Amino acid sequence: MIKRSALLILLVMSFSCRSLADQITLRNGDRVSGKILKADGQNVVFKGDLLGEITVALDSIDSMTSDQPVYVSLSDGRTINGVLRTRADQADIKSSAGAVTVNRSTIQYIRSEAEQNLYERSLHPRWFEQWTGGADLGIALTRGESDITNIASGLTLTRATRNDRTSIKLASLYEHDKTDDIGETIENTIRFGFRYDRNLSKKWFGYGFTDLEHDEPEQLNLRWVTGGGIGYHLIRNERSQLDLLGGLAVDREYFKGFANDRTSPEAQVGQALSHRFNSRVSVKQELIFFPNLSDTGEYRINFDTSLVTDINRWLGWQVTVNDRYVSNPINRGKQNDFLLTTGIRLKFGTPK
Repeated sequence: MIKRSALLILLVMSFSCRSLADQITLRNGDRVSGKILKADGQNVVFKGDLLGEITVALDSIDSMTSDQPVYVSLSDGRTINGVLRTRADQADIKSSAGAVTVNRSTIQYIRSEAEQNLYERSLHPRWFEQWTGGADLGIALTRGESDITNIASGLTLTRATRNDRTSIKLASLYEHDKTDDIGETIENTIRFGFRYDRNLSKKWFGYGFTDLEHDEPEQLNLRWVTGGGIGYHLIRNERSQLDLLGGLAVDREYFKGFANDRTSPEAQVGQALSHRFNSRVSVKQELIFFPNLSDTGEYRINFDTSLVTDINRWLGWQVTVNDRYVSNPINRGKQNDFLLTTGIRLKFGTPK
């Protein structure tokens, strides 16, 4: 008798556990039980009891039922917290304030309580939150008749919120050659960039930036460029973002020696692209043209690109190219300065 009672209790508990779950019914008749995590206008992220976390296309879903309240954002700006049930082209939301029936096409987002908390926190993040990026380092050494030391490093950081975006980048290359006790620094270049974007509307944004550069072989102690302007989001989706940029800048250059320093006002025209090819491979690229406003006909061009291949969640491989072209170098130096670095990339932060 005791065994039968225990078995009955287990069966009731099993049935209760199954009933206390969200359900998705696909158009082909299949049913999946688990928990609705979040949904947008195209996909639903669902944590199944057996399949784990999966993404299901919204068009392939016939109906959805949530066992616990979820947050439903509608196209009219309302966000309703309640139990959700969809059927055909309608959706019923039962909240503490009553039941609401809407058209399924008006649903913009669905979020579980945990996802809603993350979303609300992302609206007003602290300055040290939501940074993503990585650092890479490459070292090459030879010892023998010639002692050559080559060190290349890089750093990229990005903090993106709903209203603004902050980007920091750093690249450096050092190469020293010592032969017959005579040492020579072949390359010692450091490049740093900072840019802050603030959205003015869905498509338009304002930005300010500063770039710092040191190049020992070119006798450049410091190039300091500050400026800003207006940008336009030509393409902006989950995989790609293409921005067009236009503004003004001031270029201050400090060289070795006397009477070599110079300051020039410049215009700025360019574009910035970020694209993720798949879950592992992504690229970032920026091309900026700086025509000189005080010395007509002279100009500078900055080109930066980096290709990252993820090995796992915290490790990747990166190839970075920096190219600087100056039409009027000091002391008849080289016009073009090309820098390529590659190496292991240590990632941090949680990409969106």
